[in-house]
Amino acid sequence: MSQPAPAATDPTKPLPVHAPLATEPLGLLGSLKAARSNLLTILPELAVRQPMVSGRTGLRWHMVMDPGAIRRILLERVDDYPKSKATKNILRPAIGDSLFVAEGAHWRWQRRAAAPVFTHRNITNLAPVMAQAAERAADRIATSQGVEVDMMNEMVMTTFDVISEVTFSGDGSFDSGKVHNAIDAYIAEAGKISLLDMLGVPDWVPRPGRFMSGHALDEMKQVADRAIEARKARGAKVTPDLLDLLLAGADPETKKTMNTAELRDNLLTFIVAGHETTALTLAWALYLCAFDQEVQDKARAEIAQVCDEGPITGDQALELTYVRQIIDETLRLYPPAGIISRTAQAHDMLCAREIRPGDTVMIPIYALQRNRLLWEDPDAFNPERFADRKAIDRYAYLPFGDGPRICIGASFAIQEAVIVLATLLRRFRFDLVDGKPPKPVMILTLRPEGGVWLQAAPIK
Repeated sequence: MSQPAPAATDPTKPLPVHAPLATEPLGLLGSLKAARSNLLTILPELAVRQPMVSGRTGLRWHMVMDPGAIRRILLERVDDYPKSKATKNILRPAIGDSLFVAEGAHWRWQRRAAAPVFTHRNITNLAPVMAQAAERAADRIATSQGVEVDMMNEMVMTTFDVISEVTFSGDGSFDSGKVHNAIDAYIAEAGKISLLDMLGVPDWVPRPGRFMSGHALDEMKQVADRAIEARKARGAKVTPDLLDLLLAGADPETKKTMNTAELRDNLLTFIVAGHETTALTLAWALYLCAFDQEVQDKARAEIAQVCDEGPITGDQALELTYVRQIIDETLRLYPPAGIISRTAQAHDMLCAREIRPGDTVMIPIYALQRNRLLWEDPDAFNPERFADRKAIDRYAYLPFGDGPRICIGASFAIQEAVIVLATLLRRFRFDLVDGKPPKPVMILTLRPEGGVWLQAAPIK
């Protein structure tokens, strides 16, 4: 069991926004309607009070919140729990059989080939790019003087600035904005859970929303392919970027390298996942800092003690332990991937309950990280609960997943989030805007519907 925070939260203190969970069974059509507007609302309220909840909505399903059972799914019997058919149906048209979707041997060799890209040394070398993008964001916010700012939009711009620079070194060979818009449009329409997905209908049966977005995806992939072929012809830069590192990557066991299609699918995955999830984390973190001024003041004091007046470095980011705790607590309350879904391939027992081949097994990260059996004051914002990471059960906190399929870019995302958040808190005091609270809504990722509107006052 995860250990509670050092002290219980003040019960009179208001709580940050949270999603309403289902208090009674929704049924197939009710689940479909809820899933297409906010996937979090299909989660039963029981999921924050029990270790496991099961039911049937077209297919048999199980929601697992028990850390021991989750360890079994993600680590001990990972091959028996591949990503769910619905997840693959939604994502494969956009990102092919990239690392996020691939299974078995095809996934393993790609993971081995891509792993060197995300070494600690390579990520630390990217800190200046992150710091420069953070300073540009601060300069934009500084022009808002007295005007409300949507920090969700600002953070999307900032993290996309970072991923574009670290991917293509700003060489102009790739219309990254066009690529992002195409995938974002695809997810907005085709990424919504369809009735066919919920019934387990095979992938080859057409989904109307995905058919409508097919042309944009084809064009996007052609743009990416041309950029990859152009880089192959031109050769690597003196300081290699993400594309150079992927081109040079090879599976150390088989010596296999990625062809253009495999490079493209993984590159598109890194571009979209590498900026949106971090942007979401930062937007929610800024909301929480504005929600609790004491946390904001404590973070600002740490930043002043650790950092000089120059851009925040990778080494300084490692010393900003309280800022990191804010990021960790943000990821607990608002995990970008709010639900992990798997399809069981073999008979198993989880929490003394039978699992059959074909069952959908979900790990609702949003409910797991607010489960009352695992966390004290689970809906409260309390960064200090992460002061001792060893006291927290590894499988009670999973913003990046775990096991062999843990997010390959986790350390990249954490470093970027710490640098950007610290840069902004050093320059501004953030306050909430009355009447504009963000609403946690999940379609594919957990977004603040309506934006994160804050007042930003320069620190004098």
